Amino acid sequence: MDQLWAPWRLEYIESADNDHACVFCEAASDLPPAAESLLLHRASSSVVMLNKFPYAPGHLLVAPRRHCGTFGELSHDEAAEIHALAARGIDALTAISEPHGFNIGWNLGRTAGAGIVGHVHMHVVPRWTGDTNFMPLLAETRVMPEHLSQTRTKLLEAWGDT
Repeated sequence: MDQLWAPWRLEYIESADNDHACVFCEAASDLPPAAESLLLHRASSSVVMLNKFPYAPGHLLVAPRRHCGTFGELSHDEAAEIHALAARGIDALTAISEPHGFNIGWNLGRTAGAGIVGHVHMHVVPRWTGDTNFMPLLAETRVMPEHLSQTRTKLLEAWGDT
């Protein structure tokens, strides 16, 4: 039997339920982002960042800057800004990689697939015809054709305000 290695998954599996500093709150701070940061944009009440464990290349997360655990806690202005930033993310992703479509949504609660339960966030996932193959189905492994840092550099250029 052949072996398929995805060592990055172990980091996620081992830390999925650990209490860490909130990645969205860290991104929302006014400190300059670290070199390895996945932050793309800070707006007045929201942040946009790349997903460290993406479903597809360019998978974005849009979250309120304030720590907010449920969808119902979002103010009208926060919800509107998050959706506006998702649209801007779609434009940037379209400019750099021309996806054929997008999945956009909220995973609310662990059972619904939320990996970060305590801070609500929206997913923007670019999709291409034929992008699902046997790897995730049989090997529980996704093949990413580009390193996150390269994707971030391209998206920052397409975003236009950095």
